[in-house]
Amino acid sequence: MVGSDDNRENLKDSNIRIITENASFARRVFSTIKKLYDIHPEIMIRKNKKFKKHVSYILVITSAFGGRRILNDLGLGQKISDKNEAFIKDIKSEQLKDNKIYRKSCCKRAFLRGAFLAGGSISDPEKTYHLEITSHSKSSAYRICEAAVWFDLNAKVVERKGNYVAYLKEGENLVDFLNIIGAHMALLELENVRILKGMRNDVNRIVNCETANLEKTVNASVRQMENIKYIQENMGFDNLADNLREIAELRLEYGEANLKELGELLNPPVGKSGVNHRLRKLDKIAEDLRRMKGEY
Repeated sequence: MVGSDDNRENLKDSNIRIITENASFARRVFSTIKKLYDIHPEIMIRKNKKFKKHVSYILVITSAFGGRRILNDLGLGQKISDKNEAFIKDIKSEQLKDNKIYRKSCCKRAFLRGAFLAGGSISDPEKTYHLEITSHSKSSAYRICEAAVWFDLNAKVVERKGNYVAYLKEGENLVDFLNIIGAHMALLELENVRILKGMRNDVNRIVNCETANLEKTVNASVRQMENIKYIQENMGFDNLADNLREIAELRLEYGEANLKELGELLNPPVGKSGVNHRLRKLDKIAEDLRRMKGEY
């Protein structure tokens, strides 16, 4: 956040405040500023009395210790009015487009990295693939979206509770984004989750397919045995052709066998299509007998 002293217009009288609830992010900002500018930001910790675990970390860089220099390097070297004392809410898109920090691929990567560290989050990948970056500024959200699209990511923006959210869906987009911003450890963790989910889904599909096939086979076997028994009781096997009598007897003896197994038991062996053809003939005979007896 960028703050200013009362009723002063110049950045030389302005301070920078960065507020976060993420301790890791606070450490990252502190070390980065120290490395780049040899500045030691003042750190304050604020605890919420209502929520004991709710802690905010505040990093302050005063104008006397280089706040103006940092703002100038970020391309924000304009006057700050009292109205946006708490936060610069409307950075024009054109300003960022022409800004030197936004011209190169490496700068776009750094821009997205900073935006994600400041307001980004990823949903539990075990449940869904969703990454979002929240911004108070509409133009900033669209700038984030534009940077992501530049890297061929399918980013979109939505307004939510007065804020603007640039978001990505689908695992491939999230993996590519993490690679772009250099979050390689997080990328590997996400890939592991994706691989495990993919394996579980593949196993579930195979099991479901096999279960469906087994159920189909069992139902067909039960129907065939019922029809064959009906033929045996109302017509007898002696009136069947030899090939039909042979398969009928085998089906009654091996009720759980599939078509391939039944075919291998025949002499000479017959393929699945041949066995299925004979069993269909037996089904037709049983239907005709029932129709003759008025059971249909």
